Amino acid sequence: MKKIEICFERFLFASRWLMAPVYLGLVLAMMVLLVKFGKEVYGIFNSLASASSGDLITGVLSLVDVALIMNLLIIIVFSGYENFVSKMEDLHDHEDRPDWMGHIGFSDLKIKLIGSMVAISGIELLKAFMNIDQLADRHLLWMVGIHVTFLFSGLFYALMDRLSGAKH
Repeated sequence: MKKIEICFERFLFASRWLMAPVYLGLVLAMMVLLVKFGKEVYGIFNSLASASSGDLITGVLSLVDVALIMNLLIIIVFSGYENFVSKMEDLHDHEDRPDWMGHIGFSDLKIKLIGSMVAISGIELLKAFMNIDQLADRHLLWMVGIHVTFLFSGLFYALMDRLSGAKH
């Protein structure tokens, strides 16, 4: 019976590798976002002479939006892989290894995710305000409501995380 238990536990432990293709898929998604970023840069430079300052600001905010999403994906891929699949032992001495790698736990990852969602939502809201005359009041109200929901969710989650950390 003990051998069955050991085999089962090894099987469960090995199942963590099922997450590796997910992280690879997120890297591929970053490549798609890089293409989107390139198209946005091209669009900004292509319309530079005729664009209004509001259009340029909206274009730059779109670039910031893509950059934030890509940064978030990097954090998820690195910390998720290290926390749930395998340590990147060969890279511990690499000069370009980020200081936070290997130190972000699941709770930290969730807080970073919520913080990024709030930032991305804020950028989308700012882009909407730049084109406020083209939006219906209802649409704008929904955007503000969603942003405030993300904001309060992040604050409450951080508070809960801090309170649970104080008990340990």
